[in-house]
Amino acid sequence: MAEKKRLKIGGIIDGVGFNYMGWRHPDMPANASENIDYYVQKAKRLEEGKFDMIFLADVSHIGPRMIPHYLSMFEGISILSALSMVTHSIGLTATIATSYADPFTVARQMASLDKISNGRAGWNAVTSNPGGLANYSRTHLSKADLYPMQNEFLEVVKGLWDSYEDDAFIRDKKSGVFHDPQKMHALNYRGDYFSVDGPLNISPSRQGRPVIFQAGTSSDLMNIASKHADGIFIGFEELEDATAFSKELKRRVRLEGRSPDDFLIMPGHHPIVGRTEKEAEEKFQELQSLMPIYQIPKPKFFGSAEQVADQIQRWYEAGAMDVLLIRQEHPSGFDDFIDLVVPILQDKGIFHKEYESNTLRGHLGLPYPKNRYSI
Repeated sequence: MAEKKRLKIGGIIDGVGFNYMGWRHPDMPANASENIDYYVQKAKRLEEGKFDMIFLADVSHIGPRMIPHYLSMFEGISILSALSMVTHSIGLTATIATSYADPFTVARQMASLDKISNGRAGWNAVTSNPGGLANYSRTHLSKADLYPMQNEFLEVVKGLWDSYEDDAFIRDKKSGVFHDPQKMHALNYRGDYFSVDGPLNISPSRQGRPVIFQAGTSSDLMNIASKHADGIFIGFEELEDATAFSKELKRRVRLEGRSPDDFLIMPGHHPIVGRTEKEAEEKFQELQSLMPIYQIPKPKFFGSAEQVADQIQRWYEAGAMDVLLIRQEHPSGFDDFIDLVVPILQDKGIFHKEYESNTLRGHLGLPYPKNRYSI
């Protein structure tokens, strides 16, 4: 099976877990969301499992009733920069909301992470919720502004990433030529929300520029993603819903003159896996017992390793996902998936056995982006 046709897998490291009770488990450090050693351990483990990327979710506005992980957690670029120094191949994707950030800063942060990691950076560009606008002096904006502003934000960031053509920097000590000024380009962007001159002061990485992801399912988001994104993170629980969404979004991608094969559908799931279905059930009930006031639904991918692998294969072959993003519901979740499910997926020919690239674009089978100023 060709690499581009294989399923890609990413791991969402949520610290103490994407639930209310995981932090109480005896095998979970209660401070995992702010524990660098924990993140290093998980990053190395995901790379051992040949995962294509680490994916970090984020929030910019919290309240007392949010899950424990969101109440005390690392900022994405900071922790991924640290993880880039203890990993060598796995992709590194941070979430930054366009509703709150500044496009020049994000372009520089993401390009820096891309260079530090030697071409492994990805950016999950979300709008987030209007509640956080008060944290960023943007209360003059309404919910109706968020998608138009995101579209401009993406136009600016992509434009800034093209500030230098690939061969702009000569760095010839003998001749004294550091760069070719003809291959440095100002952006001079003027929009309704942003006014940015440019250029950005960093050169392209091995993969050209960071991979862009988005998250959500609204029609407005689909229109923006079909123009700007390389993939989209979705939360559908039912195969039929995910399949229908995938078909519609890839139709819109085609209408933008892009190849649907170069656009990735990425459902997020919280698998609980056991050597038997009974063992998986015991792990599920163990979580439920930690804090009975909060209950989690039984995961869609659940049961023995063979059952979970078959469920994943069904979604993959139906066209419902190009990338499986998994969250660790139980403290042993990543280990269980890597030790029990990954070998089955590899034997099925669905998932690779070794890395065949050292960039995130290479892992995901995405083409190298051509600079808009190149001849």
